[in-house]
Amino acid sequence: MTRRIGGRPPQIGRDDIVRAGRELGMSRLSVKAVAAALGVTPTALYRHVDGRFGLERVVGESILAGLTLRDDPADDLEPHLLSFALQLREFVLAHPGLARYLQILFPRGDSGRRLLTAEVEALVRRGYRPDAAVVVSGAVASLSIAMTASEESSVAAETEDLTGLDRERQAAVEQLATDAHLAAAHSVLPQVSRPAYVRMLLTAAIRGLIQVAPPGRPVAEIIADLSGEKEQA
Repeated sequence: MTRRIGGRPPQIGRDDIVRAGRELGMSRLSVKAVAAALGVTPTALYRHVDGRFGLERVVGESILAGLTLRDDPADDLEPHLLSFALQLREFVLAHPGLARYLQILFPRGDSGRRLLTAEVEALVRRGYRPDAAVVVSGAVASLSIAMTASEESSVAAETEDLTGLDRERQAAVEQLATDAHLAAAHSVLPQVSRPAYVRMLLTAAIRGLIQVAPPGRPVAEIIADLSGEKEQA
């Protein structure tokens, strides 16, 4: 849709808003930006979406509709949850700004509920009660999304000023190398790629989660264990 000068304002619908929003991307999404892209006033958008959060929801859910979680029935619990986390990471990284949308509130709409339902059903097939499956899947998803949001920030910084960021990194390394307390330890640390580091952290977290929240354990026991109520009782 192109901007028209004079005459009647262009007619828009929700599909036009979603299309323009997706073209902008979640990281640049705003009522003002979508209105400008469609050649209408922000007021025209409010007839179709409920403010900024409503706009985020219709565009975000449209993007999430493109994610289908793969579940290999042969995978045991740990590899399944790791695959779930890595699939989320890959998809969110491919859609800058989506991490923030997911962190604010999830699920917000049909696409989010579909994804949550699919993962809960996958965990139920592996022995979890539905309520515990919601807790476990939510914990893994939250961790993956938070790590991806941090990674996205690093990628954005590299895009904006890679030379400046490299200088900062080198300065940090030099400070560590001369620190009386950290130099020796830092010098023997192996170099690990970002994807490998993310995978290791996710694996460690998932193993700990499975230990405290194994299939069949009631949610009340899991919460009591983690909150320290068992020790106090």
